[in-house]
Amino acid sequence: MYQFFVEPGQIQDKRIVITGSDVNHIKNVLRMKPGEEIAVSNGVDGKEYRCEISEIQDDSILCTLRFIKEEGLELPAKVYLFQGLPKADKMELIIQKAVELGAYEIIPVATKRAVVKLDAKKEKNKLARWQGISEAAAKQSKRRIIPKVAPVMNFKEAVSLAGQMDVRLIPYELAEGMDKTRECIERIREGQSVAVFIGPEGGFAEEEIELALSAGIEPVTLGKRILRTETAGFTVLSFLMYHLEK
Repeated sequence: MYQFFVEPGQIQDKRIVITGSDVNHIKNVLRMKPGEEIAVSNGVDGKEYRCEISEIQDDSILCTLRFIKEEGLELPAKVYLFQGLPKADKMELIIQKAVELGAYEIIPVATKRAVVKLDAKKEKNKLARWQGISEAAAKQSKRRIIPKVAPVMNFKEAVSLAGQMDVRLIPYELAEGMDKTRECIERIREGQSVAVFIGPEGGFAEEEIELALSAGIEPVTLGKRILRTETAGFTVLSFLMYHLEK
């Protein structure tokens, strides 16, 4: 079943109105007709509004609400992925898969060893594209929210933001063995916020690791092999999904 996102105000009692680019997608790509069923989420309340297309207009799709599904599809904890800016288009893949794996928010981080440097204009365009990728991935994976891709911040700002969260983890090649990682993961409880730091190609600089550790961010290992930056984040998210989902 196809899923679409709308603003909360577009859901009014039993009437739901879909506007924007989804209208063309429904009409001309999916070629859907009145009477067909779709799922709608407002990206806020975590509910799925199951509805029937009642009328297809030039600039809107009118739907009639059939029922609401309230069981949670989101991870029981909010996971914030602090991702060091990678080369080329890897960030697009990282955002797509992080959303599929349940990340609540993705925060791009400009680190010392990051090759990519974004000026204000490039950042604005990149953020718009990255947010679009997040929305597409949320639709595909039947998420009830669209994870936010935050503006790029430097490492010090990222550490400060993570200080507001309940659990903070940073994969580090000199961390203790997998038992320590397992212990850190198993301490995480439903309702908590979790910060996960992933370095770019080449990893974090020593001074960045020192800053993170001094701020109480816990070092963990992801195994005996060295993982690429795009693989490391997926690995941590997979650990968290396995632990948190019942």
